[in-house]
Amino acid sequence: MVVMKMKFPFQKRVKLAQGLWLLSWCATVAGAITFALGCILKMELRKRAEVMDDTGIHIVPNTLMIVGLASLAINYFAGKICQDSLDAGRFPRWKNFLKPYFAISCFFTVLMLLAVIMSYAMKGSLESSLKVGLMNGIRFYKDTDTPGHCFQKQNIDRLQMEFQCCGNSDFRDWFEVQWISNRYLDFSCKEVKDRIKSNVDGRYLVDGVPFSCCNPTSPRPCIQYQLTNNSAHYNYEYQTEELNIHLRGCREALVNYYMGLMNTIGAGVLSVFLLQGSVLVSLRFLQTAMEAVAGKENTEIETEGYLLEKGVKETIMQYIDPVLKVLLLKNQVEEGTATTPGAAPATT
Repeated sequence: MVVMKMKFPFQKRVKLAQGLWLLSWCATVAGAITFALGCILKMELRKRAEVMDDTGIHIVPNTLMIVGLASLAINYFAGKICQDSLDAGRFPRWKNFLKPYFAISCFFTVLMLLAVIMSYAMKGSLESSLKVGLMNGIRFYKDTDTPGHCFQKQNIDRLQMEFQCCGNSDFRDWFEVQWISNRYLDFSCKEVKDRIKSNVDGRYLVDGVPFSCCNPTSPRPCIQYQLTNNSAHYNYEYQTEELNIHLRGCREALVNYYMGLMNTIGAGVLSVFLLQGSVLVSLRFLQTAMEAVAGKENTEIETEGYLLEKGVKETIMQYIDPVLKVLLLKNQVEEGTATTPGAAPATT
């Protein structure tokens, strides 16, 4: 059953070819933009790599870069095919090229749609990656003289100031780790000794936060230490006072930032996907309409174009069957190779 059959007079074919040529170059520019968006997202993720535990999120920018490059090639050839379709004598040279071309083009176009879906669906992976990465960053904050962690303090401080956040989930995360290095603790001081002895793991824990947690818009001088001790500060009530540090956790801030970025990119790439789909559908109509002209003396006759020669299921199986046959043949060869060493020797 032919799907979406349409009649194409000569003038309609010419207009289709000319319009499709212009559309293909617009899609080429859109493909370049898709590649650029993938690069931007990749760089933004790499900027915060030290607070991310899992690099699986990079599948989104990697896919965008791949489909962006593929789109450049797909639409370049689409433009060439459109030019040759205006000359019935030159178009037949594309006949053997078009079937694999459409298969590859459809694959990368579907991959583009998957990239859009992933850009909206990666929130859970991003959040879990940041949860572990930020906790490790806070834990290694004090290790400024340890190889591999030398810049962790600098990275965390810059992160908290740039995104106006504090801690992983909130500022209380700093209460659970020793973020002041032993190099800067006076072990002859009774207070330091008592704090270390009161902790099972022998860590120096304080109800304080680094300076980068301070909110510069607060009218009150920043209170970094003894945040839960009302008597340590004048006119201060821990339970009711709006603290003059950032209350939002850095995980929430980064998830909101990256999801906003990916959602914006996803919307843009979805537009590119629709444009790319329009190019392929139009090119398919042009191809089938021009194939009816092949071998005819009068090239200005009315022809019929269609999207699929058979039903959707039959068309999909037409492309999948050769792949399945190759895989089946490969398995048979491997099984035969595996049984050969164990074969009994021939007797005479």
